[in-house]
Amino acid sequence: MRILGLTGSIGMGKSTTAKLFAEAGVPVYDADAAVHQLYEGEAVPAIEAAFPGTTVNGKVDRPKLSARVVHDAAAIKQLEQIVHPMLGASRQKFFAEAEAAKAPVVVLDIPLLFETGGEKRVDAVVVVSTSPELQRERVLARGTMDEAKLNAIIAKQTPDAEKRQRADFVVDTSHGLEPVRAQIAHILAEVVKMPQRRA
Repeated sequence: MRILGLTGSIGMGKSTTAKLFAEAGVPVYDADAAVHQLYEGEAVPAIEAAFPGTTVNGKVDRPKLSARVVHDAAAIKQLEQIVHPMLGASRQKFFAEAEAAKAPVVVLDIPLLFETGGEKRVDAVVVVSTSPELQRERVLARGTMDEAKLNAIIAKQTPDAEKRQRADFVVDTSHGLEPVRAQIAHILAEVVKMPQRRA
């Protein structure tokens, strides 16, 4: 089984690309969705114990938790020590189910793949990209953030040009869905011929 790491900066079309991989029959592990699930279940007691008052009605209140840890490196580390082992277990369960289903390829959708050294745990990296203009247009059209917040997020992420250089495959989402579907079909044909690379 080959493991593809899927990543891309905000507004590049990564979520859409992940959906199209799933449409093509590829099991997709969504790291963000897995965190959301933990924040609504398994991780809640430990997070409440570590950061009292950050859960409401049995769920983690993300804005409250974020406000508690965002400027405190030790608190972030403490939160990671709670969440990362649980995430690891959920990822292993995903792999076991994919193996049992004899999936030739699986996708790990990890927004901060390069930032967390995740490329060492996959066989090939797919970077989703588009032009900086289209990226801004897409994010600002969501109406959930302004230019300043977007600039702050982009500043924290590995630059797109660097991601593209480090990728095995680049999916360009500038021209609609059909070209992306074609690129995915090409990637799936190629990746099964590649040697396993993960550590």
